[in-house]
Amino acid sequence: MTLNLLRQRLRGPKAGDLLSKLYGSDSQMAEKQITRYIQATVRFCELFPQHINEEFFIFSTPGRTEIGGNHTDHNAGRVLAAGISLDAIAVVTRSQDSVITVYSEGYPEPFIVGLENLHPVPEEEGTTAALIRGIAGRIKESGYEIGGFNAYITSDVLGGSGLSSSACIEILLGTIMNHLYNEGKIDEILLAKIGQYAENVYFNKPCGLMDQIACAMGGLVAIDFKDFDNPIVKKIDFDFASQNYSLLVVNTGGSHADLTDDYAAVPAEMKSVAKALGKTVCREISMADLLRNIPRLRQEVGDRAILRAMHFLGEDQRVVQQVEALEKGDFNKFLKLVNESGNSSWKRLQNCFTTKNPHEQGVTLTLSLTEDFLKGAGKGACRVHGGGFAGTILVFMPNELLKEYVELIEKVHGSDCVTVLTIRSYGTLCINTLI
Repeated sequence: MTLNLLRQRLRGPKAGDLLSKLYGSDSQMAEKQITRYIQATVRFCELFPQHINEEFFIFSTPGRTEIGGNHTDHNAGRVLAAGISLDAIAVVTRSQDSVITVYSEGYPEPFIVGLENLHPVPEEEGTTAALIRGIAGRIKESGYEIGGFNAYITSDVLGGSGLSSSACIEILLGTIMNHLYNEGKIDEILLAKIGQYAENVYFNKPCGLMDQIACAMGGLVAIDFKDFDNPIVKKIDFDFASQNYSLLVVNTGGSHADLTDDYAAVPAEMKSVAKALGKTVCREISMADLLRNIPRLRQEVGDRAILRAMHFLGEDQRVVQQVEALEKGDFNKFLKLVNESGNSSWKRLQNCFTTKNPHEQGVTLTLSLTEDFLKGAGKGACRVHGGGFAGTILVFMPNELLKEYVELIEKVHGSDCVTVLTIRSYGTLCINTLI
């Protein structure tokens, strides 16, 4: 596909329908995305002038939001997640050699990876090059083809936003190789596992699988991690937009630096309770077992570990109830469960601020302001979003109150702290085939 052909197709009826499904029905948003795609293609041509006459491909992978199941996946629990309208896009051509060259917006130099070495390179840890090498290596290990390509990537899934920017890029890179060299034969779950492997082994960062699955699948998905190697994924058909509500992520500020210990302590403490009860993860215990053994557990693992296990047991079941509510069309019940989830994260899980810096409580403050605002209206729901301790909260806000709420929160956290999301039905994809 040439640049001129792309311009024509982006303004055609097929592209209009696709863009509305990816980014929402607002005509201004559609025009913004058309401009974004064209600018990305122009930038690719500037960076790779020698390839401007070759066939190029456009890819899009969504970020994700966690709807339910706060800190449950790592203890074999259930989650409810969704692909969102914020995405990463890539303009790509095949390479005739075995080299992958990726320019990413915001980085002056390209990431260049030769495919003759597919082993982890310690000097690349924490970089996009590590993800590229890891994904290529794992695809080959899985019995599929790999090859070189040239790419320019731009993303509006900002790092540190709680919307899984790293998983988004992992799935995008895997999708490029899947489409260019494997005719799309690698399914979404395997793509997710490949991305997770690259992040764990090559990038050297521990992570679960929820983020990658949501980015790969798109839409609203319920995921059961009882069998870590074979998670059960179920798409949920529910139109949030029809409820006259907006889904918001509020950036409360605060740094994620030095929070590794806080994050690591959550699964470790939950598992310490399970171990004290003769099991491996909290999915294998019951609330009755827990309550019956509290006197002993207080001595062996401590009160916070017990509270976090209690959160897991309640939250895991809440996901089941949320799915049932959505499938029955009971949105009010669903919102009630979101509020219950937030209350449990705050009191039991205790991931709304770090005890290392108790004077900084942006998440807790914003939840308090939001709860008071919603209580006055008798509508809506809110909860901490993602890992917690700093960062973002999730809000379901009635549209008639959106403007007033944004004005309130921007006085605290500044302009552009509120991002309005839509859930997109498509997961990761190659745009060419759909316009």
